Amino acid sequence: MALNYREWRDGDDLELIQLWGGPENAQVEQARALFRQSSNHPWLRCIVAEDVVGTEAGVPVAAAYVFEPKLHNQRLWAYVEVAADHRRTGVGSTLLAMLRHEAGGSLSGATRLRAKVNPGSTGAGFSAASGFGPIQRSRIVQVEPDALSLPAFDDNAGPQLDEAATGSVELTTAVAAWYNSVHGWDPADMTLGQAQQYLLADSTGAGGAVVLRDKPAADGGKIAAFAVSYTQTRTDDPADVLVGYDPGLAPAEQEAAIASLLAMLVHQFPVLLEVDDSMTALVNVVEPLLAMGSASVSSPETLVVSD
Repeated sequence: MALNYREWRDGDDLELIQLWGGPENAQVEQARALFRQSSNHPWLRCIVAEDVVGTEAGVPVAAAYVFEPKLHNQRLWAYVEVAADHRRTGVGSTLLAMLRHEAGGSLSGATRLRAKVNPGSTGAGFSAASGFGPIQRSRIVQVEPDALSLPAFDDNAGPQLDEAATGSVELTTAVAAWYNSVHGWDPADMTLGQAQQYLLADSTGAGGAVVLRDKPAADGGKIAAFAVSYTQTRTDDPADVLVGYDPGLAPAEQEAAIASLLAMLVHQFPVLLEVDDSMTALVNVVEPLLAMGSASVSSPETLVVSD
């Protein structure tokens, strides 16, 4: 087999999809969306392997890319996919070596690579064989109605539940502080503007938010925990919710705030939560619910792997 390696060209996606077929899983589907011509803004390099002999001459059989994200730019995202009948021939390893070479030209100077894979998938096997190891696990957890006992709130003192505008500075500040604290393993240094753009703007699907304050707002109560819903219409289906907490609280206080807020959220309806292992307080609240069957993992785990 003789192959030629070149940059991505318009039309390669149509030919590759015919060879690749449907995506193996959701991670592959998302990753394929980033195949495109190389660029500097954003910084991305995309390479294609094509046959150069016989009836298949000029036909792409594999492709790979590496790109630099705006957030978490201490590592570069990488992805390699090879047609099934060309696997285990060294094509993927060659593409990965080329991506590592291209990484030397990233704008930030980052050279380490990372990728998202599902355990047991083809991508997980290839990444492990290529020296990548897990640095984070993420799960989508469905919490069932009445999974937690409702807290008793005093109308005049103690914790209070409030609605919050997704555009408010107070909520944006709380979201950014929490996000940065749970991404110490992959620093983001998220600004207020980025928190608004990526997590709270209308374009993200954010439809509303509630916050748990440590005491009434009139008494200077601060946000102890928050929940942002990305489900626009209330139905019996689980709502997609981002739940976070004040990283300045003591661990026990973080867990208590999360448990109280989550109990209110699932009083009548189920919710879906993204739970990374680095979200310690949320993990400590959710794990007992998983053990009791009051919550379940609703989709395959996602691993972030890195070299």
